[in-house]
Amino acid sequence: MKDRIATSPELEAIVQRWVSAFGARDTDVVINLFSRSKALTYLGSADDEFWTGETLRTGYRAYIEDVPKFIINESNIVAHEVGSVGWAIWRAKVYAPETEKAVDFRISFVFLLEDAVWRIVQIHNSNPVSNIEAMGFETQSFDDLLLAVDQEELQQTPSGIASIMFTDIADSSSIAQTIGDHLWNRAVRYHLENVEVEIDRTGGRMIKSLGDGTMSAFPTARSALEAAQSIQRKLHSEKIEPRLRARIGIHTGDVLENDGDFFGTVVNKAARIASMCAPDEIRVSDATRIMVGSGAQFSFSDAATVPLKGLKGAHKIYKLDWQK
Repeated sequence: MKDRIATSPELEAIVQRWVSAFGARDTDVVINLFSRSKALTYLGSADDEFWTGETLRTGYRAYIEDVPKFIINESNIVAHEVGSVGWAIWRAKVYAPETEKAVDFRISFVFLLEDAVWRIVQIHNSNPVSNIEAMGFETQSFDDLLLAVDQEELQQTPSGIASIMFTDIADSSSIAQTIGDHLWNRAVRYHLENVEVEIDRTGGRMIKSLGDGTMSAFPTARSALEAAQSIQRKLHSEKIEPRLRARIGIHTGDVLENDGDFFGTVVNKAARIASMCAPDEIRVSDATRIMVGSGAQFSFSDAATVPLKGLKGAHKIYKLDWQK
């Protein structure tokens, strides 16, 4: 029987146009190539990147603005079509100058022929590592914890300077899947208890915990850094399995407080800094580093100027070296 599936130079050209527009943040071109079908679907490389239909059409513009501009190298496209359906695989080496991140990237596309025009009805976007390792950004890692903070409708008043710290367990989804819900829940409880002990010991206070993530507040930057170092050192020396690795971010500034909760830009920035961390890392803002001065107690390295989701401009962050 004759194979009716044919290679499609036309779809190859459309894929090239779409990924080039995405890399340049040309949102009009990207969105105009989407199907008008209710079946329109986007499946991204992060756990929470699953959008369909009108949600995708209206929300994708903001998503593109979060992603750093990138340059495409060594692009390869294979496309096929049969009747009114087509599909393609795009592979390339992608480099983001803003974050100095490079990765091998892969996207699969499904097309429908609508009114004689090929349009994208499904995208499956993947890369072999996390978004932080790949492109230097994270879309949702701490959003649930921030949402838990923001959901209460409160009269917020200035409360002075505090240092806000966020923590979470790296690779939590894969660990939970490997060991099962019962053991995972027990491991998280044990971890959160140890985190809270270090927060209390250094003069801080746990504000929120959600899943395996925490938010805490400290009266000084020094106490926040001491807690972060102690948490990482305890995890590093832990003998109980599964061995957990944490990401920790800290920012210092004027906070809003109401009834024991903290709010505002300082909280958001601390969360976004934490989302930039690799496993085992502590990252701090320039403000936090300045507050503790240049004493021998803390050592900083790997200064970087980065974009942070939802915050204007570029932000300088540092890695706190705790392994000494």
